[in-house]
Amino acid sequence: MTFLEANKIVSAFAGGEVLSLLFATSGTAAPFEIYLRAAAATQGRTAQISTLPFDTLAQALREAPPSEQTEVILLTPWDFAPETDWRSGLPSLDVDFEQVKQQAERTAALLRKRRNARLLYLPAPALPIFPDPAANAALATFLLGLASCLEARMLPADTFSLGSLLATGCAVGGASLGRVADLVIQQAATATRDARKVLVTDLDNCLWSGVVAEDGPNGILFGPESRGYKHFLYQSLLHKLKREGVLLVAVSRNDPDTGLEPLRNARMQLREDDFVCTVCSYNAKSAQIREIAGRLNLGLDSLVFVDDNPIEIAEVSAQLPEVRCLQFPSHDEGLVPLFAELSRLFGRATVTREDRDRTGMYRRGLETLAAVDVKGADITDFLRGLNMTLTVHDRTGGGYDRAVQLINKTNQFNLNGRRISDKEVADALAAGARLYTATLEDRNGTHGEILACLISREGVMQNFVMSCRVFQRRVEYAFLAWLATQPHVPSGLDYLATQRNEPLRDFLSDPAFKVNGGLVRFDAARFASAHADDLALFVARGPSN
Repeated sequence: MTFLEANKIVSAFAGGEVLSLLFATSGTAAPFEIYLRAAAATQGRTAQISTLPFDTLAQALREAPPSEQTEVILLTPWDFAPETDWRSGLPSLDVDFEQVKQQAERTAALLRKRRNARLLYLPAPALPIFPDPAANAALATFLLGLASCLEARMLPADTFSLGSLLATGCAVGGASLGRVADLVIQQAATATRDARKVLVTDLDNCLWSGVVAEDGPNGILFGPESRGYKHFLYQSLLHKLKREGVLLVAVSRNDPDTGLEPLRNARMQLREDDFVCTVCSYNAKSAQIREIAGRLNLGLDSLVFVDDNPIEIAEVSAQLPEVRCLQFPSHDEGLVPLFAELSRLFGRATVTREDRDRTGMYRRGLETLAAVDVKGADITDFLRGLNMTLTVHDRTGGGYDRAVQLINKTNQFNLNGRRISDKEVADALAAGARLYTATLEDRNGTHGEILACLISREGVMQNFVMSCRVFQRRVEYAFLAWLATQPHVPSGLDYLATQRNEPLRDFLSDPAFKVNGGLVRFDAARFASAHADDLALFVARGPSN
């Protein structure tokens, strides 16, 4: 956010809920004012901001009682160790390492007394006050650890500008003022809320590695080894939070018997009865979450939602902005910030016996929750921003191992549930059938081959499957819209309902499909016209070999 953008936001803002805060820093806070007001305005709030006079933070910590206002304090290394302040120059006398540490710890003790304060820490380079470079590095590490123990939110190191500090007394560079102001308002807003109460989690690739509908209950990983390790750790954190009174809820795009089987077989740390309720359906997760909050008689701002799929995160965020949404990381390193944020959101000073019994009390009144059939948020703009590329491959001439695998392991988006062998595919192709697959890529990388479609010589779609990993991306609509424009368009689909292919049934509810004597007829022109916008979400390529 630039100064002009911030000024434009503030000028256009008509006013909203008041957010009162004290923004404290040892330097000057004046450059932040317009950015803070703009950051609050983007949340629909009017910021009422008070600040400390220049260079009086240390005095205020010593002498002023904690404010009744929300306090957000921006700290630098020299707030703990004044000798390291660039504005003062290097000390004229030798400095004792232990004395500097003791002074830093006294400042930390004063900060701990301000229980309602939210802290930000800028790990800026400090003056090298010791002759030994190792001692200067050790001090920087010590101060960083001290700030971490105070649960300070860390700012990027490049936020610091020595030029700004020397010229204006503000340690944050002009280009970073908007970014820091956003964090200040976030901290102030969360300080006004109680601790979150409910953690709503996805199952596949969150509680375990893998997709249970495709990999089966014996093919998913959740133990302390290999790909299952981070899921083992996540389960252990959820188990801890449940013991501390946090209510756990599972929401998954699955049928109940499939989605909940791993929670019922006693192999994992978490069991079904660790959750207040579980909802497995193919409906919008935002609708399920809203219903859960209502049944629990809790505000939406009491809930945190964790999912590995950015599409689900975008849908819930758009529909329920009060819910804090966190994406489960694809790499182990991402667990550190996720665990830190969950610990902060659900933190509490004490845990009572009532806290430990809370899941049982709520579960007795809310053991089951029916799926809510409500359409979710429109996430077209989000999908467009993914820069998706759909590449169609003609596998009629061979190279169809992945296609056979997809047909034989996919249950949810599966035309009829029929399995097929390599020989049957080869015989069908030799008789004039055509086989297509599709790969998907987006700005985050490749999803691999995610779709397979076998069309008989007579123009009937015999098999059509898609991995549930790419649900909600409109891939199935884009592929069929592309297929509808090709020379040999299928005239019908050999559909059979199964216990698990509800997503395929929903797909066939499109007006372009009509059941005719057991065969689903396909109006290609109507489908292509109705779903041109879906195809436009992708860069479409193919077919290629």
